[in-house]
Amino acid sequence: MATFRISEAAALLGVSADTVRRWVDAGRLAAERDEHGHRQVNGADLAAFARAQVGTTGDGGCSSARNRFRGIVTEVRKDAVMAQVEIAAGPFRVVSLMSRQAADELGLEAGVVAVAVIKSTNVVVEIPDHVRVASP
Repeated sequence: MATFRISEAAALLGVSADTVRRWVDAGRLAAERDEHGHRQVNGADLAAFARAQVGTTGDGGCSSARNRFRGIVTEVRKDAVMAQVEIAAGPFRVVSLMSRQAADELGLEAGVVAVAVIKSTNVVVEIPDHVRVASP
């Protein structure tokens, strides 16, 4: 099973390393010390913790879309017909193309908090080379 250093766990959760340390110290997230005394989080424990942190729709509404990213609008580019809206959701950049009318009706502009709701029939999942774990 993969293990993650505190800084790696923090990056994956979109929080600071100090926040992860506080969670470990408070007993909210399990961690063990390695041979050098550094704290490491088991991958399965980190996944369970991350899952527990995630809400459903976040606004009390119902939706069949399960991929929701709350963030802040960082840029809106509009022309006569279309708008491109960029949202920073933690460390992630989400870009949406929509009608200008929709963007205007939603009042989208830099600094507005928004939720990107994504429903897709095709999602590509990649594993970066540096975190590959050998099969048992």
